[in-house]
Amino acid sequence: MNFSILDIIVFLFYCLLIISIAIWVSRRKKGEVQTTRDYFLAGNSLPWWAIGTSLIAANISAEQLIGMTGDGFTMGLAIASYEWMAALTLVVVGKYFLPIFLDKKIYSMPNFLEIRYGTEVRTILSILWLMLYVFVNLTSILYLGGVCIEQVFGVRLEIAIISIAVFSIIYTLSGGLKAIAYTDFIQVSFLVVGGLITTGLALNALSDGEGIWKGVSILLNENKEKFNMIFTPEEKYFSSLPGFWGVFVFLWIINLNYWGFNQYITQRALAAKNLNEAQKGVILAGFIKLLMPLIVVVPGIIAYALKAPINENTKDAVYPWLLNEFLTPGVKGIVFAALVAAIVGSLSSKTNSIATIFTMDIFKPFFGKQMSESQLVRVGRISILISLTIAVALAPYVRLFEGGFQFIQIFTGFFSPGIFVIFLFGLFWKKASKRGALWVAALTLPLSVLMYFFFGQTSYAIINLPFLFRIGISFILLALTMIYFGFRDNPTQSDPKAISYKVDMFKTSTRFNLGALIIFTIIVVIYAYFW
Repeated sequence: MNFSILDIIVFLFYCLLIISIAIWVSRRKKGEVQTTRDYFLAGNSLPWWAIGTSLIAANISAEQLIGMTGDGFTMGLAIASYEWMAALTLVVVGKYFLPIFLDKKIYSMPNFLEIRYGTEVRTILSILWLMLYVFVNLTSILYLGGVCIEQVFGVRLEIAIISIAVFSIIYTLSGGLKAIAYTDFIQVSFLVVGGLITTGLALNALSDGEGIWKGVSILLNENKEKFNMIFTPEEKYFSSLPGFWGVFVFLWIINLNYWGFNQYITQRALAAKNLNEAQKGVILAGFIKLLMPLIVVVPGIIAYALKAPINENTKDAVYPWLLNEFLTPGVKGIVFAALVAAIVGSLSSKTNSIATIFTMDIFKPFFGKQMSESQLVRVGRISILISLTIAVALAPYVRLFEGGFQFIQIFTGFFSPGIFVIFLFGLFWKKASKRGALWVAALTLPLSVLMYFFFGQTSYAIINLPFLFRIGISFILLALTMIYFGFRDNPTQSDPKAISYKVDMFKTSTRFNLGALIIFTIIVVIYAYFW
C-alpha cells in the first residue's frame, strides 16, 4: 500500500492521541502510590461507556479483522453467528453473572474460584489461563497483526510482530487498566469508523461506482450462497459451524465461557463504579456486537463477489487485499489506524489480564505476601514484558495452522468446557464441591486433546466430529463428573462454600431490560431473514 503524506499524518495523529490520553489518565499526584487495585482494576472507577467500548476493544482484534474476514470470504455470513450470539450472551452475563461477581468484590476470576472452591482450584485454573492467554491469544494476535502489516508495508513478518508489541508496551505499561480502558474508547471509534468506511468503499466498487445500496443489492442477489446462516451436514463448512445444534446450543458453551468467565473480558466489568454502570456497559457492548459483522464478515463476502485473487489457503490475506484495492489517500490512514487500534487494544487487554492473574493469583500468595503494593505492580509490569517476549518468539509459527480465527477457536476449545463447568456449577449449584472442581480442572485438557485426536481432523480419528460437537461432548462428560462428586461430597446438604443470593440480586433496570429486548428482537429478525 502506498501511503500519502495525509495518510501518514492521520496515522501519526492516532498514535500521538493514544499515547497522550494514556499519559494523561496515568498521571498521579506527587507522592501518590499506585496500588494493585488502581493498576489492575482502574481503582473501580470505570463508567459504562468506557466499559462497553473496552469490552469490544479487548474482543475485536486481528483475529476478527483478518481471521473472520477470511472466513467470511470462504464460509459467508454464517461465521457472523459468533458476533450476533455474543450480543445475547452479554445480556445473560450482565443479568446473572455480574451481580454475583461484583457482590463478592473480586479482582480476578481465579479470586472467585478461591472464594467458591479454595486455593487449589484457583491455582490450577490460573495456570491454565496463563497458558491459554500467552500461547494462544497473544501469539495469534501478534501473528495476524503482523501478517496484515507485512502485506501492507512489505516488511518482514518478524519485524511487524515486534513493532506491534513495542507500541502496545509504550502506552500500557505504566497506566494499567485505566489507561487501557480510556484509550479503548478512541480505539473502538477508529475501529468502527475505519471498518465501515472499508465496507462502504468495497460495496461502491462492487456496484461500479453506483453507490453503497446498489452494491448491497448486488451482493445479496448475486451471491446468495454466502448468506446461508445455518449449514446442513452435507455442506462443506458444516464442520466449522454445525447447523442448528452448533449455533444455538454448543456455541453457548464458548460464548458464555468467553464473555462471562474470561479474565480479560470480565476485568472491565469488575472495574466498574457499581453494578448499574457495569450492566449498562455490557448492553452497549451488545449493540456494538450487532454491528460488527458489517466490519469483520461482510467485507470478506464482498471480496468473494469481487473475485479477489485469493483462495481458501490464503484467506488471511483478504483484509489486506481490501485495504490495498479500494482505499483513497487519507482514508488509508484512518483504516490502517483502525487496524492497529484493534490489534494493540486487544493485545494490551490480554497482557494486563496476564499480569493480574500472575501477580495476584500466583506470585502474591506464594512469593509476595510481604511485598508492598508498588512492588506487586512492578511484578505485574515485568510479567507483561516476559509474556510478550514469549508470544513474539512463538507468533510466526501460527502460520502452520489453517487460519488465525480457527486456530484460536480450536485451542480455546481445549480449555472452554472445563472452565465453563467449574464456573457454571459454582455459581448456580450449591452442591458443587472442591473435589469435583479439581477433577474437572485435571481432566479438561487431556479430555479435549483426546477428543481432538480421535474425533477431529487427524490421521488417528475414529470419526470426524465438528469441533463445536467435540466441545459439547466434553462439557457433558465434565458436567457429569462435577455432578457425581457434588452428590458424593454433599449428599444431603449444600457445599459449605456455596453462593448465597441476596434478595433482588438479579433484578435489572428498565433501561437494561429494554436494551436486552431490542437486542433479542434484532437477532430474531436477522436469523428469520437469512435462515
